[in-house]
Amino acid sequence: MSETSGSTHEGFTAEERAAMKDHAQELKAAARRGSRADKAAEAERDVLAKIAEMQDSDRIMAERVHAVVTASAPALAPKLWYGMPSYALDGKVVCFFQSAEKFKARYATLGFSDQAKLDEGAMWAAGFALTEVTAEVEERIAALVKQAVS
Repeated sequence: MSETSGSTHEGFTAEERAAMKDHAQELKAAARRGSRADKAAEAERDVLAKIAEMQDSDRIMAERVHAVVTASAPALAPKLWYGMPSYALDGKVVCFFQSAEKFKARYATLGFSDQAKLDEGAMWAAGFALTEVTAEVEERIAALVKQAVS
C-alpha cells in the first residue's frame, strides 16, 4: 500500500502463517511415507483427523463434503493442503474445504483450483460459500466435482 493511504502492510496474519506451517509439515510427512498405497491411506486418515478436529458446524459440513467428493469423483485423492481437506488428481489439488474457523470467516468455503475444469466463458466461480450442506447443496457439489475432473 502507498504511504499516502494511511495504512501499512503488516505481513501475513497469524492464520495465514499457521496455514503455511501446516503445508510445510504436510510436505515433510508426504516425503516420509512409503508405498503409493500407504501414502494414499495415510493421507486420507490425515484428512479425516483434520475434519474431526473442526468445530461442530464446520465438521458436519466437511464430513458431508468429503463423502460427496469421494463418491462423486473417485479419481480424486484426499490429502491435506495448507491444513485443509483437499482432493487432488495426479497430485495436484482440484478442490478443497476451508472451515470458517480457519481464517475466522463467517462461512466455510468449497474452493476449486485452476486444475478444476469449471471454465465457463470468460468468467466462472472458483469458490463457493457454505453455511449448510443440504441435499440440494450435495447435488451441486457432486455436479461441480464431476465437471472439475471431466
